[in-house]
Amino acid sequence: MTTFEDVRPIADTVLYEGYVLYPYRADNTKNLVRWQFGVLAPPALVRVDPSERSRLRTELLIDGRPGFMSLRLRFLQVQRRTVFRDNAFGEEEVSRLDAGDTAYLPFDEAVSHEVDLEVDVASASLQPVLETREIVGGVDHQGVPGGRLRRERLPLTAAVTTTAQALPGPYGVTRLRVDVANVTRWSPETSPRRDEALRHSLVAAHLVAVLHGGRFLSLTDPPEWATGYVAGCENDGVWPVLADADGQADAVLCSPIILPDRPQVAPESTTQFFDGTEMDEMLNLRAMTLTDAEKRAVRGTDPRVAELLDRADHLPPELMDRLHGAIRHLSRSARVQPPDQPPSSVDVRGVPVSEGSRVLLRPGSRRTDAQDLFVAGRTATVAKVVHDVDGRDHLAVLLDDDPGQDLAAVQGRFLYFAPDEVEPIGAGR
Repeated sequence: MTTFEDVRPIADTVLYEGYVLYPYRADNTKNLVRWQFGVLAPPALVRVDPSERSRLRTELLIDGRPGFMSLRLRFLQVQRRTVFRDNAFGEEEVSRLDAGDTAYLPFDEAVSHEVDLEVDVASASLQPVLETREIVGGVDHQGVPGGRLRRERLPLTAAVTTTAQALPGPYGVTRLRVDVANVTRWSPETSPRRDEALRHSLVAAHLVAVLHGGRFLSLTDPPEWATGYVAGCENDGVWPVLADADGQADAVLCSPIILPDRPQVAPESTTQFFDGTEMDEMLNLRAMTLTDAEKRAVRGTDPRVAELLDRADHLPPELMDRLHGAIRHLSRSARVQPPDQPPSSVDVRGVPVSEGSRVLLRPGSRRTDAQDLFVAGRTATVAKVVHDVDGRDHLAVLLDDDPGQDLAAVQGRFLYFAPDEVEPIGAGR
């Protein structure tokens, strides 16, 4: 059975998507406009800016007799950090505080929250189940050399409503709807600004659901019989994808970022770069090129970013080597033939043709290369049998009368023909 911890690695990636971007400094322009995914703003902002949303909805399909569902709402609460420097009169608020190898700047950090609910699907089919949760605010202080940091969080209120409905038909499918709304009361004195509204928002909001009894149906790649049910589902602000680890289809991640079913974090990725493109090798190299002054600003931007920089600075060579890339899947066309096996061959007009076979070239009419006119009717020797990305066979050949064929063989400059474009020497000539 899938657990929340099984889903946490990919869910954390969703949670911190775009949290801070390279060059990871608080004063960088693109880090002044953040949190574009999964923001549930307070209703006061939505009233003046309809492009924002204060709620999300997901509809999940359950195949089989549903029992209980464990539901987890995850989001970030913005935490505003201000910087104070000690002086002869006490302290003063400043825009920068240099403290050893760290430079602290004012910045909006975030605190992660998880709201756990147990949903009785049978009860939710009788009437909607509403649960409201209060997220408290608070103020914390951290002493640093030469001053202090003040962090302030504002209270939030989230409402989660679940509704279940048995769908008509012979398949026994249940549709489960989950609505999440930011119902935080906020009355700005002037026209609300987004940077201020973010302090009253659920940021990067998403859901993880684990089912006890029954199976979730994929909304991305449903079975043919379920396509009509999928078409009737409404998902607004998130898209549910299967997130189980064992093929049981008992877990779903409802993400504000487009993902495939059963997404995973690449095992080569050892550092959270907060960037969905996750070009780990390039970003590690970029982090290594930061100047000492830039690194001071990075360390003071956010504790998570300071950890990122520390990992990049101390990444072992063997882990860096892993970031060059990995092949996940190999089709038959891409597999390297073991050296202890005989060379592969293809059947051409009933004759096996393999490495070393001599053939007469007869390019087909479907080819558009004018140079084929110059090789038609000439003889060639097969250098190897290869396969394209679609798994089709091709013959790599060297012209028999080419004086540079030895050099062409060393450099791998072959001519390629399909099996039906050659005639084996000695077969019907």
